[in-house]
Amino acid sequence: MSNTTSNILLIILAILVPFVAVFLKKGFGKDLFINIILCILFYVPGIIHALWVVTK
Repeated sequence: MSNTTSNILLIILAILVPFVAVFLKKGFGKDLFINIILCILFYVPGIIHALWVVTK
């Protein structure tokens, strides 16, 4: 699978289940914890954070 294809799949995953996309990109760590908290508080900030992490 090419790098472009994996990035597109991660972006789609970031929209559907943001914390999974962050986990696949960064693993366990502060980014995953931040994203889970954002998703619990409100879903849209979790999506924005996941997109930021995946595209960075």
